[in-house]
Amino acid sequence: MFEAADLFDLSQTEHAEVFAKCAYGWDALKGLAAYIDAHVRPALRNRCEGVAYIGERVFIGAGTVVEDGVMIKGPAIIGRNCQIRHNAYLRENVVVGDDCVVGNACELKNALLFNRAHVSHFNYVGDSILGYRSHLGAGVKISNVKIFPGHVMVEVEGKRIDTGLAKFGALVGDRAEVGCNAVLNPGTILGRDTRVYPNVNWRGALAAGGIAKNRAQVEVIVRSPSDPGLSDASGATPSGLGTDAA
Repeated sequence: MFEAADLFDLSQTEHAEVFAKCAYGWDALKGLAAYIDAHVRPALRNRCEGVAYIGERVFIGAGTVVEDGVMIKGPAIIGRNCQIRHNAYLRENVVVGDDCVVGNACELKNALLFNRAHVSHFNYVGDSILGYRSHLGAGVKISNVKIFPGHVMVEVEGKRIDTGLAKFGALVGDRAEVGCNAVLNPGTILGRDTRVYPNVNWRGALAAGGIAKNRAQVEVIVRSPSDPGLSDASGATPSGLGTDAA
């Protein structure tokens, strides 16, 4: 499940060449900078809403909207009909496909997004590849650096594969959905059509169609009528435990 074709529809990017001769999907990250350097043809065919900083080595396709406060350092290749929203920060070596969303306060670095990928709110995506129609919920972070020095390892069924990368976040397969505030640890592989529930701290490989969710239970405490805030102004105890809207 680690080859590019196992995770991604390569017809849904104009940059499939970057995966040529890659044994594993993450190998594309090793050549991404050189690929962009060879293929970027600076041109701005987008529309700006407000003031944005766009570096010299950036291509942006027609129909894309770049909102106020955006910084695109480049080199970068951004496709058609995308939304690059307020205060997004695109650092070095970024490829964004067609019809993508890079939302408010999102940061991308050394990353490739297939067509229709959505990175919508307060996300960090470093040294990662996001597949066709994949979606990160608000606050999702893709961690790309280990706490301890050394190459990032991919773990599956108790076996560890050395990626050869000191920085590697995740491969997020086509149509994968990651819930709000989840964390994907270095070396994460999410297969096609996977689901990661909100607030999950995920490490390792999740096979196509798999679901990762927390087992933690929510404890519900019934407050005593004598607790502060459960009496009205007259001293009477409300009939229910709900609170009136302020």
